[in-house]
Amino acid sequence: MDTVFKALADPTRRQLLDLLHARNGQTLGELCEGLAMSRQAVSKHLALLEAANLVATVWRGREKLHYLNPVPIHEIADRWIGKFERTRLAALADLKKTLEGDDHD
Repeated sequence: MDTVFKALADPTRRQLLDLLHARNGQTLGELCEGLAMSRQAVSKHLALLEAANLVATVWRGREKLHYLNPVPIHEIADRWIGKFERTRLAALADLKKTLEGDDHD
């Protein structure tokens, strides 16, 4: 679980996960289009996400496709958030957004 938290700690890696959530099964080139960094840097971030089991890859011919694996995030939610009442936490989160004026996700 430490590798998952380490992987999620970086905003670029979270952005990569968001890109895969929006459209699963992207190549390295496609993922690079959404980021302002070199292919090598994106590749290193993807390697950390793969090591944390947050991204799975499948070869299709010569293309390596990257897929989001939500299972580790679900396990974190069950372990760390599941202990608490979800409805109470949701109400507090909504109140926080309203008070801070952050009504969009």
